[in-house]
Amino acid sequence: MAVFVALGAFVMTLFGGWTAQRVTDRRHLVLGLAGGLMLGVVGLDLLPEALEAAGEEVFGVPQALLLFVGGFLVAHMVERLLAARQIAHGAAEERVPQVGLTAAGAMVSHSLMDGIAIGAAFQVGDAMGITVALAVITHDFADGFNTYTIASLYGNTRAKAMVMLFADALAPVVGAASTLLFTLPLELLGSYLGFFGGALLYLAAAEILPEAHHTHPAGPTLLCTTAGVGFIWLVTGIAE
Repeated sequence: MAVFVALGAFVMTLFGGWTAQRVTDRRHLVLGLAGGLMLGVVGLDLLPEALEAAGEEVFGVPQALLLFVGGFLVAHMVERLLAARQIAHGAAEERVPQVGLTAAGAMVSHSLMDGIAIGAAFQVGDAMGITVALAVITHDFADGFNTYTIASLYGNTRAKAMVMLFADALAPVVGAASTLLFTLPLELLGSYLGFFGGALLYLAAAEILPEAHHTHPAGPTLLCTTAGVGFIWLVTGIAE
């Protein structure tokens, strides 16, 4: 049952990536929307779930928040190291394809955890499983949209971006199937969500949104960013 339901996430992720491809003539608006979707996913979905699952304090700070900051810093360090490596080999600093693939790979990992969450919820009961699955499926449009956008933003070919998109779509199905073999501790899931949320916020704030406003009027792009956040808020409210 969990694997069958996860196929909905597969379809929705591909649809999100397809949408990102079709609007390349309005790239700044796509990036603004992607930044808003990522901000909404982090602030309204990932971080609350992480705090609920791994809210135990470590030296006065919730564990999930420590990992959130850690994820932000790790994403920053990885990007700087890859950029420095490109410069050392005579390449331009601005677009580092490995950063895009690494970020898209993180999205795939997140989708894998989404699938595991679906399977784990079905271990509790069918009603819980359906609730979690609906939440995952509704935000997987944003996952597919962001995976394709991030990969292509950093100069990767369309073929590579499509490979990452397909991997992101397949990941929830694989994750759901894997729960037939084990039970995932809730605290571990929450810790992962906190760390991933920090990395995703860095990409949105330091890379995608600045690029969206680089050479275009700010007004329409800001509207797209706000719409992205509002969409995730709506989805989160419906899922709850």
